[in-house]
Amino acid sequence: MILMEIQNASFLPEAIKQIDYNLFYKMNGQWHNSFFDVFFPFIREPTLWVPFYFFLVLFATLNFKVKGWIWVIFFLANAGISDYVSSSIIKESLFRLRPCRDPVVFDHIRFLVSYCPISSSFTSSHAVNHFAAAMFIFTTFGKRLSSWWALTFIWAAAISYAQVYVGVHFPFDVFCGMIAGLILGYIPATIFNRKFGLQLPN
Repeated sequence: MILMEIQNASFLPEAIKQIDYNLFYKMNGQWHNSFFDVFFPFIREPTLWVPFYFFLVLFATLNFKVKGWIWVIFFLANAGISDYVSSSIIKESLFRLRPCRDPVVFDHIRFLVSYCPISSSFTSSHAVNHFAAAMFIFTTFGKRLSSWWALTFIWAAAISYAQVYVGVHFPFDVFCGMIAGLILGYIPATIFNRKFGLQLPN
């Protein structure tokens, strides 16, 4: 534990860490109400977002047949790659204590979930994974079918914000996770569009 504290977020400049702490105190400790205290812990759970992604699988395969199944393969690969990059590369390379374990803040946070992971806080895998999914969905569906698919970015943003609100990530973890996710989602989506592309039948 002592070694972990010494290494904690050593890759971040002190100025950024201070801004991050201040913003965390606002998002976690000040900008809250009774509705958000129920909503944000719930929205980050798989019981809410797994059905949505299952719906996407059905939507793709029923409307686009073979191309829809190829879309599903790309979508699953995108999910696997984004999670691997966040959990096995970034987290293993850049260690940062989570707010609920950071001695600087854990005595002052509002912790709204039952478990505080011991893995690195940087980056937020929720942010990486959901923004990668949102970018993939929008780039493959939104640009070809309907701009309404841009709402998936709001979905990803709400889930990511929840990570700070409940006390398991700092804002900078989520922000960098968002950037990583957008990049990781755009690359396979662009490859899919060039090779296949989707178009609703007339």
